[in-house]
Order: sequence, then C-alpha cells, then structure tokens
Amino acid sequence: MPNRFSDTLFQLIHSLSKSEKRHFKLYIKRSSAKEDLKIIQLFDAVDKMPEYDEKLLLKKLPGTEKPQLANLKAHLYKQVLASLRLLKSIENIDLELNEQLDYARILYYKGLYMQSLKLLDKVKEQALLYHQDTILIQVISLEKKIETLHITRSMPNKADHLATDANEVHIRRQMITHLSNLALQLYS
Repeated sequence: MPNRFSDTLFQLIHSLSKSEKRHFKLYIKRSSAKEDLKIIQLFDAVDKMPEYDEKLLLKKLPGTEKPQLANLKAHLYKQVLASLRLLKSIENIDLELNEQLDYARILYYKGLYMQSLKLLDKVKEQALLYHQDTILIQVISLEKKIETLHITRSMPNKADHLATDANEVHIRRQMITHLSNLALQLYS
C-alpha cells in the first residue's frame, strides 16, 4: 500500500508535461553524478505506471532495496521540484525575484554588503514594477538589516527612505489584506 509521499511523488510526475519531463532529464544529467541515473530510472518507472505499485517498482529497479527506495524517492521529489523551479522561474516573476532575493541573502551572509545592496536595489525595482509587495517587504527588511548592523554609508538619508518605503508597503498590504478578507467573506 503506498504512503502519502509516494502518492504525492506519483501525482507530481504524472502532472508534468512532455517538455517538463524532458527538462528534468536534461537537468539531472547535466547537474548530477553518475549515481543519479538511478533517479532517472525511478522517474521513468513511476512515469510509466498507471497507478503506484511499490512491489512492481522494486522489480523495475534491480539492486535497489526497500530502504534505499524511500531515500531515492525523496531525492527524486526534490530534484523534480528544483528542475521545475529552474524552468518556471523564467515564466514566473515571483520565483525569479525570490531567487534574486536568495542571492542577495547569500551575499549578505558572506559579508558582501554592498553587493547585496546593489542586488536588492534591482529586486526592489522589479518588485515595484510587478506589484510584488510580499517580496518588497523582504527586500526592505534585508536592506534595513544591512543598514542598521553595518555602516555602509551607501546613501545619505537611507534610513529615512527605508522607513518611508516600509510604511508605504505596510499601508498598501493592510488595505490589500482588508479587501481580500472582505472578498473571502463575500464568497462564504
């Protein structure tokens, strides 16, 4: 009997389009070691199954024991999601902005504060352009952190600008939250 994770993996693989499946295989082959070819075998086996059957799956993967299969499935799941994120980040602005925000955080943790601030400026510009307030909040928060913990002297009156930006986003988010709550109540 399959567990919920197996069902989730099965559904994820079967929800992929042909181009997404192709992208996944290219992604794995280019970014992984030879041992990850087992992942492709597992992927193909699950993809060909009309319904999830673990006994049949173990037969299709010679040399794989049941405890190994659990780890292999977990690794496959993560790799499919990573592949989709890479593929969809081009099409989806919030994924792209989150990725850039992650890079800014990495630069911050490496002590490269000015580089982080430059990247945050670009992310902020895009977030404003595409009305991505939740990302904008995170950008401003990281900017504040850099400015308060580290004397960057990046711009006179930077603290005032950040405070103003934070207040504007906060007010806008409050209004959006209030309106979305009203809309939800209308539907119920």
